[in-house]
Amino acid sequence: MPTTTLSFKDQIKEGIPNVLPVPKPYDPSINHAPKRKTILSAEEEKLALKNALRYFDSSHHDTLLPEFKNELDTYGRIYMYRLRPDYKMYARPIEDYPAKSKQAAAIMLMIQNNLDYAVAQHPHELITYGGNGAVFSNWAQYRLTMKYLSEMTDEQTLVMYSGHPMGLFPSHNEAPRVVVTNGMMIPNYSQPDDWEKFNALGVTQYGQMTAGSYMYIGPQGIVHGTTITVLNGFRKIKKEPKGHLFVTSGLGGMSGAQPKAGNIAGCITVCAEVNPKITQVRLDQGWIDVKITDLDELVTRVNKAKAEKETISIAYLGNIVDVWEKFDQEHIHIDLGSDQTSLHNPWAGGYYPVDLSFDNANEMMAENPELFKIKVQESLRRQADAINKHTEKGTYFFDYGNAFLLEASRAGADIMADNGIDFRYPSYVQDIMGPMCFDYGFGPFRWVCASGKSEDLEKTDTIACNVLEEIKKNSPEEIQQQMADNIQWIKGAQDNKLVVGSQARILYADAEGRMKIAEAFNDAISKGDIGTVILGRDHHDVSGTDSPYRETSNIYDGSRFTADMAIHNVIGDSFRGATWVSIHNGGGVGWGEVINGGFGMVLDGTKEASTRLKRMLFWDVNNGIARRSWARNDEAIFAIKRAMQSEPNLKVTLPNKVDDDLLNSL
Repeated sequence: MPTTTLSFKDQIKEGIPNVLPVPKPYDPSINHAPKRKTILSAEEEKLALKNALRYFDSSHHDTLLPEFKNELDTYGRIYMYRLRPDYKMYARPIEDYPAKSKQAAAIMLMIQNNLDYAVAQHPHELITYGGNGAVFSNWAQYRLTMKYLSEMTDEQTLVMYSGHPMGLFPSHNEAPRVVVTNGMMIPNYSQPDDWEKFNALGVTQYGQMTAGSYMYIGPQGIVHGTTITVLNGFRKIKKEPKGHLFVTSGLGGMSGAQPKAGNIAGCITVCAEVNPKITQVRLDQGWIDVKITDLDELVTRVNKAKAEKETISIAYLGNIVDVWEKFDQEHIHIDLGSDQTSLHNPWAGGYYPVDLSFDNANEMMAENPELFKIKVQESLRRQADAINKHTEKGTYFFDYGNAFLLEASRAGADIMADNGIDFRYPSYVQDIMGPMCFDYGFGPFRWVCASGKSEDLEKTDTIACNVLEEIKKNSPEEIQQQMADNIQWIKGAQDNKLVVGSQARILYADAEGRMKIAEAFNDAISKGDIGTVILGRDHHDVSGTDSPYRETSNIYDGSRFTADMAIHNVIGDSFRGATWVSIHNGGGVGWGEVINGGFGMVLDGTKEASTRLKRMLFWDVNNGIARRSWARNDEAIFAIKRAMQSEPNLKVTLPNKVDDDLLNSL
């Protein structure tokens, strides 16, 4: 059967084709998701196949049934590889999309950016990052979603059920164009094996954070967040980054940003990774400076870097446990230590145990998952023991929100505090990002230039920098450092070559900064200086996410295990003007461990866009500050009082402090 000759626009509008495309060969040159564990019963396998075939006319079932059965047996999932489009996957200029609604075209652009080979971790499996952070579960869902978006008007809303496009529903032009849910399970069905089972059945998916909400912009977002974290980490231990050592692991999706961030911060970074393909990708991208495969050579190179006070990023192709242990034996002092392997997904490729090759680990993961789990937990205990030896020598170790301490504790590692309740080491939110950023309202604001033009991005960088510099003139002392860090960041953004995929940028800003930057963008669009801009943010923010071991780990009033804030956030965004909204179970710390939400907003230069951005962005930030202030966080109390002074219609309940001596007298 010949390859389709339809244009790109016609292929989008076609959706699921009436004539099946020819089967696609498995491409070994692409980084693929590992085989998922076999978890379905014989009857459940039939149900998974039945669920997959419902996307297709019954005349195709005889052809597709054995094919889908083979995918399920071979990969543990039905991806429908045959349906993968022939066109190149990347964020095209917004005008290239067939659409009746500009907002819908912007969403198509963002979906394709999330699946761009330069952006996505496992593009053929529709996984953007984190090992399982999916945009869709299969290629039929992708095709059908893009078709719906091409047909959508500004009087309709597309409803997305964990990757499945339920359909277009009548709404109105102020409603979100798309509402997205991912993995929203009944609470008693949020264990890791529940994800394996129901994902294999094709009825839910792990959207991670920005993957399933179409707002991932490549590793730039985590480069910025990690840069801020590393800078503040060195400030915390009262050291300059230059000549000092940061050790961590992971070069996959978001973790691949760590070496680049270390270079921007100015320290020596050693990052271990077991996957040779992704390590080479990061080297080719220039996100690491040196790749080393021998531990002795690594020791020599690090000592040289320390002696010469270099700024350098070194990837060690091997296991992080070996690095921690070797550096202890060789008396190499580590100043900052962390880990960013995907321990939200420890049994399915998120963490590779020491003393097993990468290929052997993948084989064991699929063929003997119980033994693999034992090996992972043994490795976590060894890693924790080695980290403890370093911290006794003065290393500052922090959990980077990847569930390292949580999974290590479940493995029986020696990482608990003396009270037996808390972890021995803080999360980076508890010590750094929470009190220094989130409580003040600073979080990851981002934008995408929908024209695809680099000159538009350069203009928006200048606009954002000018806005921040003007705000900084009258900013209180408490937030001066955050303002200065982000002005420095945006000034160096072009030089650091951070764009991967779409013409996107990120910086940390509070509600005032976000609103004023967005308004300046909208004015520039109305004047014809730049094209359409798509606003968004990471879910890892002030108010979008309830995550007791990460985003809300510095909430100490007992409410960190509640998820009211994230739910309120997405509801509030949806009726205040967001173009699309999303809410997920899962995220960077694991299925059942977090509820997180996000949004997208299209700026088109109109007065309506100006109204929407002001009312929505103010809420999107201050919802979280209000919750954090009620938890008695001093920085958040300061921030919400400032917000109430600036907006007379904001009236927030403030906490009354209780004297600890009074309580202790009981």
